[in-house]
Amino acid sequence: MKTTRQTSAGGVVVRQGESGPEVLLASRRTRRGELVWGLPKGLVESGESAEDTAVREVREETGYRARVRENLGDVSYWFVWEGTRIRKTVHFFLMEDLGETPGHRDAEMEEVAWFPIEEAVRTAGFDSEKDMIRRAAQAVNR
Repeated sequence: MKTTRQTSAGGVVVRQGESGPEVLLASRRTRRGELVWGLPKGLVESGESAEDTAVREVREETGYRARVRENLGDVSYWFVWEGTRIRKTVHFFLMEDLGETPGHRDAEMEEVAWFPIEEAVRTAGFDSEKDMIRRAAQAVNR
């Protein structure tokens, strides 16, 4: 089986809500048709830094503009797509919402919503993303 590598970047976007910090999640359908909530992320394009990718992907997938605050770490995993085994590394960043009215977002995501941090941990569909939200919570509370 052919093997390749992919590098992506994404963000845990936070803002101060009425009851405390909130995290921005987006939902999409899996290949099985199930709705799963997660963090905005996508492939790093040629000549683009991971930080720039995270900012771009947040804007494209959610319509929100955010700035990178700090690096939260990386997640690596394997998956198979159309007969190719892929080793994917995702660089995650703590990001701050710029407080602007959200703009157009691509149709890849079904819904975008803000969640209190603890609810975001429970709602996120992947353990690795739950961990990144917990890391963001620790950084926000420092």
